[in-house]
Amino acid sequence: MNRTKLLFLLLTWLNGAEWKVFAQPITVQQLDNLVQRNRSVFQVPGIAVGIIKDGKLLVSKGYGVRSLQTKQPVTTQTLFGIASNTKAFTAAAIALLVDEGKLRWDDRVNQYLPGFRLYDSLASQQLTIRDLLSHRSGLPNGVGDLMHDPDSTDFTLEEILYNQRYIKPSSSFRSQFAYSNNGYLVAGAIIAQVAGVSWEEFIEQRILRPLGMQQSAASYQACRDNPNLIDAHKLLRDSVRVVTRYGSMKVDAAGGVYTNIEEMSKWVLMLLNRGKYGPHLTKQLLSEAVIEDLFTPQVIIPVHQPGIYRTHFAAYGLGWFLSDVRGYKEIVHSGQDVGMVSEVAMLPELGLGVIVFTNSESGAASVITDQIIDSYLGILGEDQTAAMQERVQRQERTSQSMRDSVWQQAARQTPLTATDLQRYVGTYQDIWLGRVVISLHGHQLWFASQRSLQLRGFMRVFGPNQFVLKWQNPELDDGVFVQFNSSPGERISGFSLQAIIPNSSYSDLHFQRVKD
Repeated sequence: MNRTKLLFLLLTWLNGAEWKVFAQPITVQQLDNLVQRNRSVFQVPGIAVGIIKDGKLLVSKGYGVRSLQTKQPVTTQTLFGIASNTKAFTAAAIALLVDEGKLRWDDRVNQYLPGFRLYDSLASQQLTIRDLLSHRSGLPNGVGDLMHDPDSTDFTLEEILYNQRYIKPSSSFRSQFAYSNNGYLVAGAIIAQVAGVSWEEFIEQRILRPLGMQQSAASYQACRDNPNLIDAHKLLRDSVRVVTRYGSMKVDAAGGVYTNIEEMSKWVLMLLNRGKYGPHLTKQLLSEAVIEDLFTPQVIIPVHQPGIYRTHFAAYGLGWFLSDVRGYKEIVHSGQDVGMVSEVAMLPELGLGVIVFTNSESGAASVITDQIIDSYLGILGEDQTAAMQERVQRQERTSQSMRDSVWQQAARQTPLTATDLQRYVGTYQDIWLGRVVISLHGHQLWFASQRSLQLRGFMRVFGPNQFVLKWQNPELDDGVFVQFNSSPGERISGFSLQAIIPNSSYSDLHFQRVKD
């Protein structure tokens, strides 16, 4: 045997030995320490964790309490809202109908919803079910969510779908990824149209119950009386409190499912088993062909830095984010709603699935998931908790600096007289969000959306024709700038909104004064 071949065999053996030494799964004690540390660092009342490996649920544990009010413990049967992890169920529901020959991924939306339109006429004509599920319709990220978020609006699902025609695209059709909750509401409506039952009934009867997910529900309204249910929590003014959860059924297809760790593991096991489930995997919920479709890239997501996972490619499939992680394919999705966050990740080549549920808004679910995956990839010395804490603190310092600067500048402004303020009083209308009434309360302007009752608050002068608005409900975001437009003669003709801490929620709103 020559020296080169001997050296190759030696290095191969050493690499294999190193893998066996270091790529050990996380121990139960290590997991307990990890979860409790994240509960403390991110002030999370309750967490549930499941780890699946090679076809078995290895770990299923609850930590902390499901509510700071009741102090009842989190168990493996505690129901959590999984928010946007629901999107995978909506995609799977479409897959069921594809398997049954009742529709196809590339069927046009207008075949099933003839009245549906987008702002762009080409997109209206060509939009397919695949486009909806892969977030490539051209709809802007998050724009239009104000019709159902915050959870006080009087918009019906039919109105939300109809109003998509008024929302201007952020990119050309199919050119790039832009996350759209409303696209999944359209997909849910197609499911209901084809199946002849509601989206909720289809999900429960065709997916949840066959998999043995008896306590799980497609909507909060269907499980609200279950005593083993989390409360939603949020950090407000440096303390974590129970907050009002969102319970509207009109957005269920994008984020309505409630489930627990024990039952969610059955869902993940079915996916890892290529659609098979039940004792000895004798049953088939989804064909291998449609499972492959769900996990195949549909639209590219840019990767700017490879990071510790050496990720060079990322994409969105049908209901799932996809990327390469140390040479393995990772299938993952997170979900966040008011007071709760979930994370589900799968590495099929390792037979690995990780599920983490939390009952507050923080990065804990992502951190715990990544640290568990690290243990199976042999990644040592990476403190995901500290890294996330540093990012959060840096972002909060930046946000707080922006908030302080805004309110300090507002405090320096000379108050306007009642006569000056009267110029802004009136009724204004946006084409999709509806009417806002601005009235004079004492010496301040009061902003009141007529269709979203939580979008209300007092306005303070910030600059010429500009005010800063603080929402009355402290559970909402940090407020917005209101920039008024004036027409010839200095008559106020309308206004636009811009978040203090930049986000896209208000970017497509253009309010025009309604004639008296």
